[in-house]
Amino acid sequence: MNSKRVYDIKVATDRLKDYCAIQDRCQLEVIQKMKDWGLLKITQEHILGILIQERYVDEERYSKSFCRGKFKIKKWGKRKIINELKKKHISENCILNGLKEIDEVQYLKELESLYQKKINNIHEKNHFIKKNKIATYLINKGYESNLVWDKVRELKE
Repeated sequence: MNSKRVYDIKVATDRLKDYCAIQDRCQLEVIQKMKDWGLLKITQEHILGILIQERYVDEERYSKSFCRGKFKIKKWGKRKIINELKKKHISENCILNGLKEIDEVQYLKELESLYQKKINNIHEKNHFIKKNKIATYLINKGYESNLVWDKVRELKE
């Protein structure tokens, strides 16, 4: 995308339509792009209204694709996904609808898979330190601490 200052609303709208057509965007990303171009607040609101009306920007669709992608590709847990969506000012309702895209059975399988990979990569003799490293890794990936600690307690001493 050309990041030069844009003076024409039609040109800005067309560029933003292209920007949103490449991949799903949230309102915050679109607003940031318009700020980078130096558009006035009233112009930003007008263009954003057009993009929402024509469904180039759809928070719920964005939330769903974000949840699917971060879970399937980056193997993130629900906590991390929720926190990232909140940073982007996505509504609670859209976040909940997005999380429905994650299959619960697949979620637990992925947790198990990451758990097994981490066990195989840690060569710590002290089992307390080993458990702590595994738990820290999985919690940092965004998995719920109760699920993580239940899984870590299964580790034989």
